[in-house]
Amino acid sequence: MRSLPGPPVRQDEPASGLGPTRSPVHASSGTRLGTARPRQEGPTDLRLVPPALAAWATAALVLDAHPAWAFGLVTGCLVIGCLVAVGLPPSARRTRRARVASWPRASAAALLLCVAAAAASAGLHGADLRRGPVPGLAREYATVTAEVELSSDPRLTRPKVRGDHVAPTAVLIDADVLRVQEAGGTAVTTRAPVLVIVDVDAAPPGRVTGGRGRSPWLGLLPSTRLRVSARLAPAMTSGDRVAAVLRVRDQGEPEVVGEPSGPQRLAGRLRSGLREATDGLPADPRALLPGLVVGDTSRITPELEEAFKETDLTHTLAVSGANFTILLALLLGPPGLAQHVERRGLAPRLGISLRGTAVLGGVLSLGFVIVCRPDPSVVRAAACGAVALLALATGRRRSMIPALATAVLLLVLYDPWLARSYGFLLSVVATGALLTLAPRWSAGLRRRGVPPRLAEALGAAAAAQALCAPIVAVLSARVSLVAVPCNLLAEFAIAPATVLGFAALATAPVAMPVAEALAWCAHWPAGWIARIARAGAALPGGGVDWPGSWAGAALLLAATLVVVLVGRRLLGHPWWCAACGLLLALAVVQPPPLTRAVTGWPPPGWRLVMCDVGQGDAMVLAAGEGTGVVVDAGPDPQLVDRCLRSLGISRIPLVVLTHFHADHVAGLPGVLRGRAVGAIETTGFEEPADQAAFVRRLAAARRIPVTRAAAGEQRRTGELSWQVVWPPPSPPPDSPSWTPPGTPPGVLPVRPPAPEGPNDASVAMLVRTAGLRLLLLGDLEPPAQRALARSPAAEALEGVDVLKVAHHGSAYQDPGLIRRAAPRLGLISCGEDNPKGRDFQF
Repeated sequence: MRSLPGPPVRQDEPASGLGPTRSPVHASSGTRLGTARPRQEGPTDLRLVPPALAAWATAALVLDAHPAWAFGLVTGCLVIGCLVAVGLPPSARRTRRARVASWPRASAAALLLCVAAAAASAGLHGADLRRGPVPGLAREYATVTAEVELSSDPRLTRPKVRGDHVAPTAVLIDADVLRVQEAGGTAVTTRAPVLVIVDVDAAPPGRVTGGRGRSPWLGLLPSTRLRVSARLAPAMTSGDRVAAVLRVRDQGEPEVVGEPSGPQRLAGRLRSGLREATDGLPADPRALLPGLVVGDTSRITPELEEAFKETDLTHTLAVSGANFTILLALLLGPPGLAQHVERRGLAPRLGISLRGTAVLGGVLSLGFVIVCRPDPSVVRAAACGAVALLALATGRRRSMIPALATAVLLLVLYDPWLARSYGFLLSVVATGALLTLAPRWSAGLRRRGVPPRLAEALGAAAAAQALCAPIVAVLSARVSLVAVPCNLLAEFAIAPATVLGFAALATAPVAMPVAEALAWCAHWPAGWIARIARAGAALPGGGVDWPGSWAGAALLLAATLVVVLVGRRLLGHPWWCAACGLLLALAVVQPPPLTRAVTGWPPPGWRLVMCDVGQGDAMVLAAGEGTGVVVDAGPDPQLVDRCLRSLGISRIPLVVLTHFHADHVAGLPGVLRGRAVGAIETTGFEEPADQAAFVRRLAAARRIPVTRAAAGEQRRTGELSWQVVWPPPSPPPDSPSWTPPGTPPGVLPVRPPAPEGPNDASVAMLVRTAGLRLLLLGDLEPPAQRALARSPAAEALEGVDVLKVAHHGSAYQDPGLIRRAAPRLGLISCGEDNPKGRDFQF
């Protein structure tokens, strides 16, 4: 029963004649847990904040320091800290005034002792990377046989374009070397952290990832022991938390010499059960749900990952404090009621006491860490999530600042490498924002008439974004303008998706049909989150480029402060708020007529745009309002998508891929993103095979037909028309008298040479638009250019207006074709600081 408030009683008057009454503050401070009256808060205690920050900074600096320097710092801080502590008066003689006067000296002593502890821990962890035989063998690039124990889940690298090819796919695993033996030497027992890199592309086609199979290395669990033959190499960059890199060539099944531990086997069954339960879901929920629940991002496509980065929703793809907060909120009930008789949640409904609930919460925390892997990011997420939830559940946000500082201090002392982790920094800053700024901003919004729940959500999202955006800008060199609304819209779906996902995780080993039903229910909120990310990323002005440095972060923080100060004044003027909101919406949506009027881009009557995609080719031919034919897609989906958005292209009747080198086709997902595409036309020479398969997979997933181009083909759409002039149709293998189509009577037929590679098989086009003639040569090299100059289409190539120079302006050109074309303008597409810059001599 809720207690009713009585009449106010003055502190200096007796209540019912029974003597003086304690003040409300003192009375409530003595209230036991479970009563109906909430506790009162005192002033925020910030004494633990300086020691925590000092320990954090010390750990970050000392990890690379020389052991002697670290030992000197530890000794000096201990001596000075002890002298300061000894100088404090005995506690028994202290009055309240004496205690207050001694706080600065006590704080200084605590700070010095925390610095000493952090320096000692960081020094020992840094020394672990330099001791033993592994660092010396790595400097010699020695080939060794090693026994390693895995400390993380295997993860697959994302494809990266290097030049005209895609870097080989590799599996990355964190591990500890337990025994190492050089060829011809004796085995040495040691313990050194290493990064294991397995080149899985060397494996047979049936076992490799990327749609052709699954490498057995990806099924390994943490704590598994392996014996590998590999080459050691030094760590990739200074400051890494590994002593060396262990490069393994995948030549078969990994040699397991020790099975994983029982808890890891259980966690592996739960995680694989969740993946199996989500197999039948649509693509986005199937990829996103395991990431929301246990941080399994193996199914996240680069396109979806980029959308989450653009909208600052990446935190939903990894295990974060929000996951843990949601689980404990389900156990404890709504925020602010955990210590009241009216508390709700599963625990009180089951009759569990507060102490029992605390024990159950601890067990849940342990299970959360085991299932999501006990690596530093998960430990950090559990600690920060527990602090944030405790602040919300008790309604004592101010008193949770010391708890957050304690969590930071203990985690940095336990694992000093967290001091250099951007993920740890973002978690602490976001949690601090929720405990400090968010309550004030929410209260201010409520005072101005905003509904309480909306004010709470808006204040939390805005506070976290304001403090985290400078750090994100350092990492991505970009600032999202849609982060707050996207996070607000996604917030309502995160909790049901997480709860249903964990329910599917728990039931999958015992009742797969039930788990599949729960996963099917969870796919609705998960799909909503993915749609929010894609919609936000598709907005033309969803983000702005920003200097990716700490100076840029400071500038963004100053700009945010100005916006906050101006925003406080504008909140009292609804019309000004509406005007600013409208301007922001126009800047984000960027309607094409308004954008053209303000920026002059795209220019009126444009016919051909060569997109800035770095080292690669991507061109757009105008074919009507909002319509364009795309010739090549460049190496980066984000860059070509940005180019098409700036042109207002939403319909693409045809995508022409001149050949299958990665710098021409790897950006195809960006071309297809949110646009209606009629067909894809390619060359008939399907090499490299992996990139040709990549194109066909994308086309099949979106049900886009794929055709082959051949000389003589002519097409038209609107005022745009073009003719394919290369490659010629493939001659029948046993027809020596074959004549290419279009050869005039009496002209000696020229049998085309077999292409020596993908470049010579490029699709070349003669385009006519608005009275202009454009010749697009792809990456044709001199042999194919000479054959083109003698082909039946040679006469049509004379005197073109614009020539897209073959092969990014390479010096290897056929002078005869250039003289015949005699262009008025030559266009060369190449990237800044290109490694082949010395060849650009056209």
